[in-house]
Amino acid sequence: MAKGRGERNEEPCKQVDSEMTRFFELFGKRWTGLIVAVLTEQGAYFAELRRAIPGISERMLSDRLTELTTAGLVVREVDAGPPLRVAYRLTDAGRALEPALKELSRWAENHLPSGGACPERFRD
Repeated sequence: MAKGRGERNEEPCKQVDSEMTRFFELFGKRWTGLIVAVLTEQGAYFAELRRAIPGISERMLSDRLTELTTAGLVVREVDAGPPLRVAYRLTDAGRALEPALKELSRWAENHLPSGGACPERFRD
């Protein structure tokens, strides 16, 4: 028998698992994945990260680095200087993301248009 409008199906709702939810709470934020991707190559000073990621503000970079540090993926190291400089590098947990990031990059290369262009099938 068909359900009327507004009636709920009694089947349980399918939900995303908690691990995937936790992952996207961190990596679903803009810039997070790019910061980790830059750091997979090597550790970097704050200014180097800023230059490596066009468009990110200093405030946003600082916020994302703080989140990644809190999550245990990045280590913050202060060089006493002079001048005082702050470097960042991935922890073992952060480095463990490298294979997944490389696979995502391959997927994007094969399935997303380059340069942010609209796919041919969606053009007027």
